[in-house]
Amino acid sequence: MIHYEDLQVGQRQSFGRYEVTREEVTEFASRYDPQGFHLSDDAAAQTHFGRLSASGWHTCAMTMRMLVDNMADVQQAGLGSPGIDNLRWIKPVYPGDVLRVETELLEKRRSKSKPNLGLFKSRSRTINQHDEIVMEMVSNGLIRVRNPDIAC
Repeated sequence: MIHYEDLQVGQRQSFGRYEVTREEVTEFASRYDPQGFHLSDDAAAQTHFGRLSASGWHTCAMTMRMLVDNMADVQQAGLGSPGIDNLRWIKPVYPGDVLRVETELLEKRRSKSKPNLGLFKSRSRTINQHDEIVMEMVSNGLIRVRNPDIAC
């Protein structure tokens, strides 16, 4: 199990494989982001997308799925996240794309008020089968400290 002490600033991971389907794109859009270019080829053809594209929020959800699957494979003493500092949708995601994730640990620190808690910041990039970054986010995470009695 990975704890705060095991995290190394600069460490990188590459993982995941998510095949984007047309059915999932339109289902997600119809429930959460019902804009025409996420629902219809004809509507999308009239936009800069040119064809049906996934909602950016759907891209976030697919990325989250790969992140959680990776956490199951590489178990962490994680405690959730207090939020995201930055989120950018860089390129459209289309049905048929195959996505993966690359992460980099940017910084870490111990909590001053809660000695059993570590905080870290990481950059996640979602990348398609053409090695193009389609989404990038900088997020914050919380993780247990293995030895909270040892000073920061």
